[in-house]
Amino acid sequence: MLNSGLVLEGGGMRGVYTAGVLEYFMEKDLYFPYVIGVSAGACMAASYLSRQKGRNRQVNIDFVKDPRYLSYRNYWKKKQLFDMDFVFDEIPNKLVPYDYETFLQRTEQFVVVTTDCMTGEPIYYHMDEHGENMLQLIRASSSLPFVAPTVAYQDKFLLDGGIIDPIPIRKAQLDGFQKNVVIMTKPVGYKKKASRFSSLFKYKQYPIISEKLQTRYQLYNDTLDYIEKEKDQGTTFLIQPSKTLQVSRIEKNQQRLIDLYELGWQDAKNNYEQLLAFIEK
Repeated sequence: MLNSGLVLEGGGMRGVYTAGVLEYFMEKDLYFPYVIGVSAGACMAASYLSRQKGRNRQVNIDFVKDPRYLSYRNYWKKKQLFDMDFVFDEIPNKLVPYDYETFLQRTEQFVVVTTDCMTGEPIYYHMDEHGENMLQLIRASSSLPFVAPTVAYQDKFLLDGGIIDPIPIRKAQLDGFQKNVVIMTKPVGYKKKASRFSSLFKYKQYPIISEKLQTRYQLYNDTLDYIEKEKDQGTTFLIQPSKTLQVSRIEKNQQRLIDLYELGWQDAKNNYEQLLAFIEK
């Protein structure tokens, strides 16, 4: 039986790389007993865990030219680049129906990472307890600062989990999975730089979020260093883009997205034998 966790980074539209990797896993009927995802990683995990082959590509690439999905028009009208109602309601409930039944019957643990706006700390929602509200929590995990509204859930106000735990390998370890497969959306050698705009934009209502955004790059780079050490110790297997493709977090060029998706599929295929050796150790 598999004893490895699967850790999925976010990255906005760069998450189609993860979609390609997971598509290959589905073709091979490879499912991990524990999956934790942030933002786009959580989005891609949802269709993986509902066993809906091709759905991630359909939702995230085929719809990208639809202005309701991603456009500056959305921002002028609703103060959100991605129309979150369209993405997390109309698409899964009407246009590309999500298989809730299969998802709710899954045996895999699924954890979604969010950021608490009041404390600036991560909140990890286990779908064994919150499965009926899965889309609302993934929406919260995907709500990028300044381009999406906060999401109210129970007594919390939530934003993008990547603010405080961009690659949640430590949480997977805390949950009992010392061996982990990590899918990243940035190529080898990437380091995050300090944002030139982090000091210009402020959350007056949630000042702790403004503080976290200014040091986010340090947190991300520290996490990369930690993952590299874990990899050297043989406890972590990394899959990340084998070449650099120019795809932004809000990419609308469909061909670039297709290329990145196909790179994810190909990288998963090229790494598959090594991956099996890792998880069977």
